[in-house]
Amino acid sequence: MKKIVAVNGSPRTGWNTATLVREAAEGARAEGAEIERFDLYRLERYTGCISCFGCKLPPNEGRCICRDGLAPVLDAIRSADGLILGTPNYLGDISAGTRALYERLIFQSLTYRTDPRSYRTRKIPVLLIMTSNAPEAYYGPAGYMEMLDGYRKSLEGFVGPTKLLIAGNTLQVKDYSRFNWTMFDQEEKQKRRETVFPEERKHAFALGEEMVRTPW
Repeated sequence: MKKIVAVNGSPRTGWNTATLVREAAEGARAEGAEIERFDLYRLERYTGCISCFGCKLPPNEGRCICRDGLAPVLDAIRSADGLILGTPNYLGDISAGTRALYERLIFQSLTYRTDPRSYRTRKIPVLLIMTSNAPEAYYGPAGYMEMLDGYRKSLEGFVGPTKLLIAGNTLQVKDYSRFNWTMFDQEEKQKRRETVFPEERKHAFALGEEMVRTPW
């Protein structure tokens, strides 16, 4: 049985990012995979890479030696057959919790040698999901696609082939009037939530199925 690790990098466990991660995980489960799921903001305290270089020394080459809240996530990914990683777009980047995982995940594999470049020899498919208030059409002009492409390339180099799923123009809260967010059209946002987001959920489910059935 294949094992897929699904990581929600949003502080909210029942909203846009978490929903798409869950859908992708359920798609993988429908194809017979075992799912191990993590909510980064529900873990014990952790940090990004602390540059101790313990992962560059025997007997821990390629393995982060920091045993904090991220340790079980990194251990799970190491033995997984696929990774689903979801994050909201916070100020034009991934969330802080996701960034901490990204640093620890990538840096532990970096050898600082010309050959081999990575300690990790077994590649697994990765699905990187990003949700945002900003519409998808904004990703190019705002530099968001360039940002995401950078993460994709690093993940491909040190974890495995990576696909992107972007869900923009999302509904952030149930009642916009409570916050006096006058720059948004809540009716339009709600309509999109009811008509477009279900299709994005189906897409996430299908990608989860594909990750197990015919890994990219």
